[in-house]
Amino acid sequence: MHRTHARLAATLALGLACFAASAHADEAHKKPMEKCFGVALAGKNDCAAGAGTTCAGTSSTDYQGNAWVLVDKGTCTTIKTPKGYGSLEPKQ
Repeated sequence: MHRTHARLAATLALGLACFAASAHADEAHKKPMEKCFGVALAGKNDCAAGAGTTCAGTSSTDYQGNAWVLVDKGTCTTIKTPKGYGSLEPKQ
């Protein structure tokens, strides 16, 4: 009887260790993100887009200068739109 309990305990401990390791690996691989203004399509912004908007999906025009989306850190200013490049600061 003791061997059965020992095997069960070892199996559970191994399973928990694997789960903890995979959860830690997921956190370590999250990419840093930044707000990028002026690149969102109408209704596709991530949150507050300035005056007249409240949160996600409330931008009224494509590439609205005060609407932002999260992008991989370091890529915002390389995103080209018909109105210019993305910006780390709100555009007027």
